[in-house]
Amino acid sequence: METRPDLEARVAKPSASSRKIRGYAEVTHETESGVLEQVVAQRGRLERRLASVGAVIAIASGKGGVGKSAITANLAVALADRGARVGVVDADLNGPSLGRMLGLLGARPLDGPDGLVPPTGSRGVVGISTELLLEQDAALRWRGPDGDRFVWQGVTEAGVLREFLGDVVWGELDYLLVDIPPGTDKIGRFLDLVPDPAQVILVTIPSRVAVSVVARSASLLEDAGVDEVGLVVNMAGYTPAGADEPVPLFHGDGAGALSESIGLELWARIPFDPELGGRTDEGDPPGARAAAAGEALHRLAERVERGPGGRERAR
Repeated sequence: METRPDLEARVAKPSASSRKIRGYAEVTHETESGVLEQVVAQRGRLERRLASVGAVIAIASGKGGVGKSAITANLAVALADRGARVGVVDADLNGPSLGRMLGLLGARPLDGPDGLVPPTGSRGVVGISTELLLEQDAALRWRGPDGDRFVWQGVTEAGVLREFLGDVVWGELDYLLVDIPPGTDKIGRFLDLVPDPAQVILVTIPSRVAVSVVARSASLLEDAGVDEVGLVVNMAGYTPAGADEPVPLFHGDGAGALSESIGLELWARIPFDPELGGRTDEGDPPGARAAAAGEALHRLAERVERGPGGRERAR
């Protein structure tokens, strides 16, 4: 059977105008299902809730295992020690750890008339995490249909993050730090909810592999038009007892090359500090009071205060 070329072309390459799928932004009228109205209402509630927050700051990486949550916890208490009102959102829903790091384990959010009231942890930092909603060491299980789990689970996870941001009673805060889980897609999900964060901190270690992943995250943020992005190098050497100079833990300095190649400002180099790790695991992050890493965290807190939405600029 001979195929007509014009028919084959139409079947293989349908025009954009023939497609019936539209995004929410293209629907301008009331919908029978009410889904669009619900999405618009949720976004409005999120914007109203965050209106009382001076600066929403994402701490991200793209790479796992770089100590991002520990940096988040210690930056939070370092800012609190400087007189700031600080809240923290643990956006890692499946592998949460900030509840433990901030001394919140065992505490439960209160169901108030205006939403969930977050518990208060170390140095007055308030926070929310799925770790506070589960039994200790219990795995998070998503309920839903057996088929196409990847579709509905992604939607559900995005909905939980929106609730953490928009349905928790944050009150008047100077900073709301959001700990983004590994994966550049998770950064994109956060930007869908908060398209214009005041600052984004990208955390890496000096490993070339880690730096290459962080470079992709930096590219995503540049494409999204996020202006204030800083680089933090964690585990930047270790000074053994009795030594005068730090010993590098990785070969080379990929983080320095990344900073130079894409013009990413280096905000802090935080040395490996056993005290920092131990106390943070125990729910008492030392922040700028840490013996080895304290000075670097102090400078990082200062840099955050000088950035958009920071308390230094607000004065």
